[in-house]
Amino acid sequence: MHLQCLMINLSLLLLLLLPLPFLLSADSPVNACRSFCGNLTIDYPFSTRRGCGHSAFRDLLFCIEETLMLHIPSGSYRVLDIDYPYQSLTLHDSSMSTCASLIRDGKANGFVVERWRSHFLHPAPDNVFMLIGCKPNSPLFQGFPSKNLPCLRNASVGGGVGCEDYYACPAWEFGPGGGGAAAAPECCAVGFEAVRAINLSRLECEGYSSAYSLAPVKVSGPNDWLYGIRVDYSVPGGYEFCRACEATGGACGHDDSVGVGKGDDGSGDICFCQGWNSTSNCDAVDSSGAVRRISTMNAIFTGFLAGVFIMPIISLGGAMS
Repeated sequence: MHLQCLMINLSLLLLLLLPLPFLLSADSPVNACRSFCGNLTIDYPFSTRRGCGHSAFRDLLFCIEETLMLHIPSGSYRVLDIDYPYQSLTLHDSSMSTCASLIRDGKANGFVVERWRSHFLHPAPDNVFMLIGCKPNSPLFQGFPSKNLPCLRNASVGGGVGCEDYYACPAWEFGPGGGGAAAAPECCAVGFEAVRAINLSRLECEGYSSAYSLAPVKVSGPNDWLYGIRVDYSVPGGYEFCRACEATGGACGHDDSVGVGKGDDGSGDICFCQGWNSTSNCDAVDSSGAVRRISTMNAIFTGFLAGVFIMPIISLGGAMS
């Protein structure tokens, strides 16, 4: 009789303790890929963790001593802001000229992104690049690639950002140089769409500046321009997969074994669920047809409970029989 009551009580205790491993498990999958760097939140489609985020943005962002950096072929840029609702990033290049400082050592990054990634990561239409000290035989003036590319005096995009106003900056203390009508202008303002790559070596320029506007904000002059590179991004295939994944408690990632530039149409999307991965969402069953597998920690914990409570009961029952 005492043995029967003991078994009932311990069985009830075991049932009460079984949910514990699920409560004690690590961060829920929906937060597994979200991270922070300094004061910036890194979330889908970006990630600093391998396998997380969309494959189109893999190996792009790196957190170095609490500073978020974006790395592309032209160099590394500090990420000042990620605007998820408007799908844009604001970048800073320390070797870029501003209104207060003119850098003409030819070592600035410019902006060149991988061809396969350029379809969904590129400077915003309202971003104007002002190329400085380009040689007369630069492709800018000799035809790019087969026709002359006129420099914009004051660009129609970017809220009037252009070289004519830029010359009024303190950085141009003595104003632009002369040289006559045949000489190349000291500054040539272009939109990114016109050249597709701000490669200073190829364009034979000594430096550059970049400024953008945030409509409908209007500024009075170059001192008030927003200096930096405003980059727009888009997600190949859209957000439908990730929304469905997160709605069922999963975290959005990709198959890291797929080669770079492949699967960027979303075909390599993965939803990280509690203890297993899905190619749809966490309400689906895994590839073996089984319901969600219990995590290793849950299995160990359950085995521990069985060893602590059930085995003594069996031993006690054997001793009393």
